[in-house]
Amino acid sequence: MAAALYLDTSAVLRATLEAGTTPELEALIASSSILMTSRLSLVESARALVRARQLRRASEKDLADVQGELDSLWSRCEIWELTPSVCELACHVAPARALRTLDALHLATFLTARRRIEGLELLTVDNDLRDAAETV
Repeated sequence: MAAALYLDTSAVLRATLEAGTTPELEALIASSSILMTSRLSLVESARALVRARQLRRASEKDLADVQGELDSLWSRCEIWELTPSVCELACHVAPARALRTLDALHLATFLTARRRIEGLELLTVDNDLRDAAETV
């Protein structure tokens, strides 16, 4: 069990919008004493719900349930802002990796938080982000 987790949006959406597909992720999130994420995760997850609604990938009831789960999760999280220093780090982080912009912002936020929180682990289902985090 990880005591402190940085939640990438991919893991959060897998555990909420696709609930039941990854019980190990859901258990890790439920059992962690410290959860944190970037403000970016709130935006990304809200947009994922908009897309799901537009594409009719879930019923309104299911989407409302997911929104409730997200609200509950976000209330447990320390939300890290996209500060100028995080954005500057994202410009240069993992230069050998072809990270997408949002992944670079998540990685930069995670690395900034990890400097302050001993033992902080990244929880993601994004292989590119996981690989980049392991190299820095």
